[in-house]
Amino acid sequence: MRALASSLHDDVASQLRNYIFDGQLRPGSFIDEVTLCELWSISRTPLREALKVLTAEGLVRHEPRRGCFVNEVTQQDLDNIFPVIALLEGRCAFDATRHATPADVQALEVWHQRLQQHADAGRINDYYEANFAIHEAIIQLANNRWLAQTIDDLRKILKLARLQQLHVPGRLKQSLAEHLTIFAALKAGDAAGADAAMRHHVLQQHEALLDLVLANRSVLTA
Repeated sequence: MRALASSLHDDVASQLRNYIFDGQLRPGSFIDEVTLCELWSISRTPLREALKVLTAEGLVRHEPRRGCFVNEVTQQDLDNIFPVIALLEGRCAFDATRHATPADVQALEVWHQRLQQHADAGRINDYYEANFAIHEAIIQLANNRWLAQTIDDLRKILKLARLQQLHVPGRLKQSLAEHLTIFAALKAGDAAGADAAMRHHVLQQHEALLDLVLANRSVLTA
């Protein structure tokens, strides 16, 4: 019975997380427990357990006597999180380079060819998918579940920002060049080079997001 209850609140947590990431519950918005319980035909217990999970992840905050709200990502959050992710993903690239087999390198070669095609065609959504697959493949090759878990947790926070750094002019080609540099180092067995290139790549994402933040502020104040 306990396993069923646990499974239900995990499912509710996943559904609530998707609502947040899809923008159905926007940053700063109140989470109406009564409405969600009616919508999903569930009791308050699994929803409240799910809210605890998302609070621990940093996606939701609880305010005494007011309820739960979707967290908002500030510029300081971006400034604090990106250097940490850069270090973590850099370490993944280092370890992945040491662990990669010829078959792994060949699989990454195929993904980078797709990345190049999407960049050349300006297909940003397809580029994002290939980009994500490459990052995930490198994390898997690193074979360190603690690195993987920490990166995943931090990525969830960044998704709250709902900013797409590839829309910054020139960023698509820049991102591709960075990825090719990472892959060249990995392919050559240069673990330190892959580490440095990945850290640079992630920090450039941060710079592009800051450009978007500033651009959005300019539009709002114009």
